[in-house]
Amino acid sequence: MDHEYSVLGGINRARVGQVIATVAAAVASGLVALLLALVDLAQYLGLGHLLPTLALPPIGAGLVFTALYWLFSRYVWGWPWARTALGVPDLRGTWRVDGQTINADEARSPGFVWSGKIVITQNWDKLRVRLTTAQSGSNSVTAALIRDEADGFRLFYSYRNDPKIGQSELQSHRGYAEITFDHDLTTGEGEYFNGQGRFTFGTMKLTKES
Repeated sequence: MDHEYSVLGGINRARVGQVIATVAAAVASGLVALLLALVDLAQYLGLGHLLPTLALPPIGAGLVFTALYWLFSRYVWGWPWARTALGVPDLRGTWRVDGQTINADEARSPGFVWSGKIVITQNWDKLRVRLTTAQSGSNSVTAALIRDEADGFRLFYSYRNDPKIGQSELQSHRGYAEITFDHDLTTGEGEYFNGQGRFTFGTMKLTKES
């Protein structure tokens, strides 16, 4: 399931809600005024008898706010100019992942090489990171995004991993990952750490698929 995520370094989300609420109040007032004007015009033209009994639907700021917020959360936040103003990267899409485990020895020698696919779903409120490999799959549980002026954008998330049927040597476990995406949001590099069932760690390289 998609879950909430926090944003550090971007615009305050409460401020966004306040702006939408202000716009909703103005739009609701404007719609009511427009409907009243249309009713007056119809009566002036002698067409008042053609108006239904309930000529004015219940238009309130709450209803308009709900509609505007849904549009903003689903579409507007992802427009290029909006992402720039808000400081929130659009990570939606499919990413190829090339991973490398690191052995827990003094030399930190390279271990198992693996590959997989990450699908990120995201809107203004919620996000999910879904990783699948030949052996297992994982879903993010919590996440945070940081706007880094120097390196790009950083994604921090915890996840739960479950092995596929037949992978008796693997166990369900929890982990944590950090990924830094470039400014163009086409590549990323990160690290992961597993625990509570599988004590491994390593690195990841991500490439955005078209």
